[in-house]
Amino acid sequence: MWRSGHNDSIDRKDAHKSGRRESNNDSHRSQRDRDRNHRASRRDHSRKDDDKRKHERSPLRKDNGRPRHREYNDRSGSRDRNESGRRRDDKQKRNSEEVRAKRESPEWGKSSVKNESKPQEKERPNFELSGKLTEEVNTFNGVVIKYSEPQDARKPKRRWRLYTFKGEKELPTLYIHRQSAYLMGRDRKVADIPLDHPSCSKQHAALQYRLVSYQKEGGLESRRIRPYLIDLDSANGTFVNNVKLEPRRYHELLERDVIRFGFSSREYVLLHEQSKDDDLDDDVPLTAG
Repeated sequence: MWRSGHNDSIDRKDAHKSGRRESNNDSHRSQRDRDRNHRASRRDHSRKDDDKRKHERSPLRKDNGRPRHREYNDRSGSRDRNESGRRRDDKQKRNSEEVRAKRESPEWGKSSVKNESKPQEKERPNFELSGKLTEEVNTFNGVVIKYSEPQDARKPKRRWRLYTFKGEKELPTLYIHRQSAYLMGRDRKVADIPLDHPSCSKQHAALQYRLVSYQKEGGLESRRIRPYLIDLDSANGTFVNNVKLEPRRYHELLERDVIRFGFSSREYVLLHEQSKDDDLDDDVPLTAG
């Protein structure tokens, strides 16, 4: 009996050990399951976080099947197309306005043809001097002459001379009877009598012989050729017997008149070869042209 009791106690101990062992195994198994589930849940959370980060970072995520950068490009492209369309419309409007203005102008299209169809008077022949001929007449050596001779210009018969003095020194005599007019000035291209003083103008004055009428002692009317001097708007003036001449007006010269130009110290004395016989003059018959 003792053995049977002893065996029962042993069996109870073994059962208790096996129960403890099974409970331990179950507890260990449940702990492993919990750990596995915990790791799986952590793994799922980490995956969700990664997906969220990728979603936030990636610009290429599709919304409704279209990437964001394509949507932006589509918007910018549509904006560019709208602007280009506006520019094209503005250009077409400007072109249409220009064409309309040209059509309305009388020099465009059929309107000019209508004007040409009207009968026009033929130009009559013009025998007057053209502008170019006049320009050539008033131009010498490429320089435009400020002076033109009057209709009563004549070449003198009497041999007039200009005796030139600089202080007490006598300079060469100028013979001024070979043509009807003499241009005086600083421009040697056109001047007949050069004036080299810097105060003189390029075209300073002109000596002109003119056919004028006068009355003799008996009351008879006659004509003669007399010398005249005209100032051509010079900068510093022309003087006869120390009297300044009015510009652009003829002043009759007499024998022994003293002429000066500008601030030059040279003096020109007017004489002719028959000055002693003053009665002899260039009498011209009235019938002469």
